[in-house]
Amino acid sequence: MSDAWTKWQCIQNCGACCRLDPTDRGEAIAVLNERQQEIYFGMVNPDGWCKHYDTGGRRCRIYDSRPDFCRVGLLASLFNLPQDKSESFAIHCCHQQIRSVYGGRSRELRAFERSLRLPLQKDG
Repeated sequence: MSDAWTKWQCIQNCGACCRLDPTDRGEAIAVLNERQQEIYFGMVNPDGWCKHYDTGGRRCRIYDSRPDFCRVGLLASLFNLPQDKSESFAIHCCHQQIRSVYGGRSRELRAFERSLRLPLQKDG
């Protein structure tokens, strides 16, 4: 990935992370503990999408109370990676998931890549 990709951020109208089909997520499911796996499998609809995913609005209906494994900022800790790898790991995971769900030439992937190249905003 390019050095210009400096900060992960979620993009609107994507929802690729809400595609929970266990056949596509074996590696991720393997790092979850038994309780997390129970929650995960309870969230998967027969079509492979999360039952909390609003397909019309393309957003999570439980975003503020979503499980820890749905929080991109916590992905590195689930995989026992050091905190300094958190940002690059989140970018890699989202890139891979968006590509898998929507394709390598999708508008979602292009939007995600553009968002990563935006200058970092300063607080304050």
